[in-house]
Amino acid sequence: MTAPAPLLSVRRRWAALSVLVLAVGLLAIDGTVLYLAVPSLTRDLAPTATQVLWIGDIYSLAIAGLLVTMGTLADRIGRKKLLLIGATAFGAASVLAAFAPDAETLIAARLLLGVAGATIMPSTLSLIRTLFPDAAERSRAIAVWSAAAGGGAAVGPLVGGLLLEHFWWGSVFLVNVPVVLVLVVAGAVLLPEAKDPHPGRLDLLSVLLSFAAVMPLVWSIKHAASEGVDALAVGVLALAVASGVWFVRRQNRLAADGRGPLLDVGLFKVPAFSGAVAANLIAIFALTGMLFFFSQYLQLVRGFSPLVAGIAELPATVASIAVVVVVGWSLRKFGRGRAIALGLAVTALGMVGIAVAEGAEHYVWLGLALVPAGLGVGLAMTLTTDAVVSAVPPAKAGGASAISETAYELGVALGVAVLGSLVTLGYQARVALPAGLPADAAAQAGDSLASAVAVAGDQAAAVETAVLDAAREAFVASLQTTCVVAAVLVAIAAVVAWRLIPNER
Repeated sequence: MTAPAPLLSVRRRWAALSVLVLAVGLLAIDGTVLYLAVPSLTRDLAPTATQVLWIGDIYSLAIAGLLVTMGTLADRIGRKKLLLIGATAFGAASVLAAFAPDAETLIAARLLLGVAGATIMPSTLSLIRTLFPDAAERSRAIAVWSAAAGGGAAVGPLVGGLLLEHFWWGSVFLVNVPVVLVLVVAGAVLLPEAKDPHPGRLDLLSVLLSFAAVMPLVWSIKHAASEGVDALAVGVLALAVASGVWFVRRQNRLAADGRGPLLDVGLFKVPAFSGAVAANLIAIFALTGMLFFFSQYLQLVRGFSPLVAGIAELPATVASIAVVVVVGWSLRKFGRGRAIALGLAVTALGMVGIAVAEGAEHYVWLGLALVPAGLGVGLAMTLTTDAVVSAVPPAKAGGASAISETAYELGVALGVAVLGSLVTLGYQARVALPAGLPADAAAQAGDSLASAVAVAGDQAAAVETAVLDAAREAFVASLQTTCVVAAVLVAIAAVVAWRLIPNER
């Protein structure tokens, strides 16, 4: 059993939740705030193309590779302690990133930010398990947590855009420091400590194997999406699979010997747990794959500025936050499994609506279609996360939280790689460029919509219009097809949830 935490008053529990929401919101914003800063930091630091990719990728790679280890470590040394240590390290790494004199230093700082983020994320979710022993209240708390995670990712580009209008690129990192100061002070006062009183010895080989399974897997997916499937991607993927098999076998052996595994893989035999993780991964896979090119669509097809494009995506974010109001009712009315399936089904309908609205003349139809997509995914994500942490004893909440968040990271990587590639291939197969375009310009314009827009600007007015019309038409058709594919995948996730996740109310 977990070390019992004192039962806090309602006001104290929700005040403590605000600290956890601040932490997860900070991590979510930091994952996307860098996007708009790449042009300005490229001018100042002159990184190579490879270094630019590492600046963007190393943060999520570090988080994905270390979540399982850090979640289990939180169970051992204390979730509050690890969160405060990680938050302090996050602030220090933010300062290093803000004042990085060269690309190498910035990459190292982003790596440290990812390591620190991996210590924070599992603790936020597992502490909710400790703070809210009542299932209904915990569901509402996780709804707030999920809204902060999703809303933070959506707000990141807006924050970045506002900062970059007035300050240098380092401001997108430096803004973390005052938030971290509030987080550490408030966390020290408001958060209770919780840990597993009998965790066993930390197995270092299991730590290495978990890292060798997850990080190469995510890297190979990202590499295949950007460079294509080559020998390097296949080799790294094989390393990840081999490490994963070895990791699972070692966990089973450690459990059989009574030595305490890093991760209790037997959790996947619990239908509520495995079904929630599977539904979570499939839903995120479909959603992120569909949204990967959505901002590009808003800017290059609709003609929105980056800031306006961010605002145009807010209906989905606001709808996902509104889930807080209906999550308790949906649990009482339908039960957990059916409520998750309902949320995923609504998401699928919203994605079909987005596919139709992307060809509409006015934005209002697209904005309306984003509402059910955001509402459905917010409900499904809240309840799948709740199902994961509720399916395990409180003592194992850190490890279970890490599995849920690792599934999220894998879903993001897979969605971008597979569905993002589907958009690209669909565009390349559909685009019909005008005959008078030079061969080198035609090859460039046929690669992607962004390249076509760049090429069109160098042509005569009539040719420019023809190139843009052809490229936009091909891109919209490809994106619509991908949205429908994503909707089908989410519908499959709804069936998984209906069949595997129990319907307790």
